[in-house]
Amino acid sequence: MNNLIAQIEKGKPFFEKISRNAYLRAIRDGFIAAMPVILFSSIFLLIAFVPNIFGFTWSDKAVAAIMKPYNYTMGVVAVLVAGTTAKALTDAFNRQLPKTNQINYISTMIASISGFLLLASDALKNGFANGYMGTKGLLTAFVAAFITVNIYKVCVKNNVTIKMPEEVPPNVSQAFKDIIPYGLSILVIYAIDLVIRQLIGVSAAEAILKLFEPLFTAAMVMSGSRSSLGPMHSFGLLGSMGLRSLSRRSQRSLTRMSKRIFNCFKPVSMQIKCSLQGHRCLSSRWGALAQL
Repeated sequence: MNNLIAQIEKGKPFFEKISRNAYLRAIRDGFIAAMPVILFSSIFLLIAFVPNIFGFTWSDKAVAAIMKPYNYTMGVVAVLVAGTTAKALTDAFNRQLPKTNQINYISTMIASISGFLLLASDALKNGFANGYMGTKGLLTAFVAAFITVNIYKVCVKNNVTIKMPEEVPPNVSQAFKDIIPYGLSILVIYAIDLVIRQLIGVSAAEAILKLFEPLFTAAMVMSGSRSSLGPMHSFGLLGSMGLRSLSRRSQRSLTRMSKRIFNCFKPVSMQIKCSLQGHRCLSSRWGALAQL
């Protein structure tokens, strides 16, 4: 035990250095900011699929109605995280800049979301695809946020902006100040998207996901997981991935996993029930003695 503590103490400076990293902190704070969306949307996931444990199955129409709030919240969580991560990283960079020359976090949020859509979405006839707007696009959201905020930092720090006369209202002046950083951010991200599509033939979001998929697979193997849904769908079971397009096989796997969790808690509930019954019996005996 002492050796373990010594090893932990030895690595303390390294872990403290990691914890102070602006990008890791931005990922943490950006994801935490989206936690209300994740937690609330999971309620509809439970309503839709937990009844399967007890043999009750909703109709497809009912499942679609129940899952609509989930799809329109958790289904676009990557879009939200792109904005919140950009805001968190902007705040970190603003602490390094003069108070009179700060980065506009609202503009970085807008630019990050716009850049994420360029990287993650394909054009359709009447709109654009949303397959990577859920948790499948989280890694892409982080990339878009990092690129955007760094371009804003370079522009603001070196005064590569449009300056307006002092007579112009501050909000109008700020809008013109953000034109060049916003335009450069979109152009850089669009260029990255074009290069990836030309070289690989897929969107940037799909390429990033495939790049990191072996890492998730290795983590699942090392943890001994046997989930048939694969690493990315396993995150979904924890409320971190959209389940709009779950197949029947995936739904049955979710039901089996829920049953196993339910069976694990059954002995505990029985023990609590027996304890409560014993407590009631003891209370009745004390009541009878009190009457005597």
